[in-house]
Amino acid sequence: MTTEASISLQNLSKTFGAQLAVDQLSLDVPAGTILGLLGPNGAGKTTTLKMVTGMLQPTVGTARICGVDIVKQPLEAKRLFGFVPDSGAVYEALTGLEYLLMVAALYGIDEATATTRIRQFLDYFELLEGTLRHKLLGAYSKGMRRKVVITAALLHNPKVVLLDEPLDGLDANAAVGFKALLETLAREGKAIVYSSHVLDVVERVCHRVAIIDKGRLMVDGAPADLLRQHGAATLEQLFTKLTGVAGHEARAAEFAKNLLP
Repeated sequence: MTTEASISLQNLSKTFGAQLAVDQLSLDVPAGTILGLLGPNGAGKTTTLKMVTGMLQPTVGTARICGVDIVKQPLEAKRLFGFVPDSGAVYEALTGLEYLLMVAALYGIDEATATTRIRQFLDYFELLEGTLRHKLLGAYSKGMRRKVVITAALLHNPKVVLLDEPLDGLDANAAVGFKALLETLAREGKAIVYSSHVLDVVERVCHRVAIIDKGRLMVDGAPADLLRQHGAATLEQLFTKLTGVAGHEARAAEFAKNLLP
């Protein structure tokens, strides 16, 4: 008997007029797996996540969360995942607590249960309850907003977690704590998609890596296996080889060579 993948993308495509943003992307992510989604700017990563979350409708193909089609059964599918967008957008006229209680209510979580869970996240992310209760989100730092958005995504204990540049704005200690949290969530059986440009973090944290370029899947597999198959020493070297986009060290060297007399 085969087990349904927690995330299943089949021939997923998206066009914007004449522009093809995602081209027949097929991926399965089983429970307990952290998948790193990589690609250069404009590769289609964010567009893919927006289709998986129902923010964009696919031109062709399907996206299913635990077997539930995001287009045909959007409400049922959205109950099953938590999403941290790259924008980190929040309702700035609400306090952090008001925002999180609103999110909890949308998922049908009673206020007492929600408050207990929120306090657990406060302790983990080292946020002050007074700040969350009395300070409007518009006055939060970028890192504090990110912590609130991550809490909102995980508050209903979803089976699937979708992350678009989740470490953006977090300080070093919070980033380390968040990476440890991801590993714990995966051990608990959650499927996680981690879209990022920070290749060394993806190499350390993710069980699998999928690299897309110009909307098409280039490779998909365990980092160590991909490095061995393509004769690369690091994920950055592999990324450069497949996409033609130079890594930070190569770009810096080229920049310095052209800048200096």
